[in-house]
Amino acid sequence: MGPPPDDDVKIVIMRTVGGEVAPASSLAPKIGPLGLSPKKVGEDIQKATQDWKGLSVTVKLTVVNRQASVSMIPSSSSLVMKALNEPVRDRKKVKNVKHSGNLTLDQVIGIAKEMRERSCARKLSGTVK
Repeated sequence: MGPPPDDDVKIVIMRTVGGEVAPASSLAPKIGPLGLSPKKVGEDIQKATQDWKGLSVTVKLTVVNRQASVSMIPSSSSLVMKALNEPVRDRKKVKNVKHSGNLTLDQVIGIAKEMRERSCARKLSGTVK
């Protein structure tokens, strides 16, 4: 075997449910070849997504020297769901939930500002639409 790689950065992006331990069977094919433990990374994801409990979120894993750091990539749907302040539901028991509530224009503009860099719109008004 050759010498160990020097500061090789690998990025893994995946969707998961916030506040829950991601199943090791879904993590293993993605991070197993990088030399990481799926169980440990699943617990790190759970700690990082505790605020987004019950919502489907996108997680970005940055792996440097076999150390994974977890960061959130919020989607517009999960930001809107969080702004509605709905109670946490049990995904296994409660299905087909109708989401209802009122958002102020300030909340919508705040969500659009967070999504601005990922939007293809030229102006903020296009992102708000």
